[in-house]
Amino acid sequence: MNILTVFIIVALLATIVTLGVGLSSMAHGGEYDKEHSEQFMFTRIGLQGLTVLLLVIAAVAAYLI
Repeated sequence: MNILTVFIIVALLATIVTLGVGLSSMAHGGEYDKEHSEQFMFTRIGLQGLTVLLLVIAAVAAYLI
């Protein structure tokens, strides 16, 4: 397992955790959710983008090797 694979797994896990925290916040509602729901959404989207970028880099690297 190379370092790129480790980064992909970490990015996937971070995306899942952020999604779970955001969903939990929405389920409870209240003032905390109103203040932080956008932050959770943008963080999740950023992590998803990073994950996809790392997957593309891995695919290109595998093609070139």
